[in-house]
Amino acid sequence: MEARRDIFQAIADPTRRAILGLLAFQAMTPGAIAANFDSTRQTISRHIQILTECQLIKQELKGREIYYHFNPRKMKEVADWVSQYQQFWDKNLDALENYLDKIQKKKK
Repeated sequence: MEARRDIFQAIADPTRRAILGLLAFQAMTPGAIAANFDSTRQTISRHIQILTECQLIKQELKGREIYYHFNPRKMKEVADWVSQYQQFWDKNLDALENYLDKIQKKKK
């Protein structure tokens, strides 16, 4: 059985996040992606492979070129998971703001 890559480990890497950012605007070839980084093309290819394995990007063959596309559906899964914690943080930050307001009013 093939081990699946963890999507959160994939997006934890800043280079992979930058690649996702590039592909969010347009499909690109591996060479065009690599041209945006100071890393070797082999290193960028490895990042692309990881993103593909996690299904964050998809590849499409056009003639002799491979183009990589951002996969918004897969990223939505990540956003949905993260959003469940937004209510928690909003509630706690609101409570902190109320507490700080209360302290400020006592000082006056």
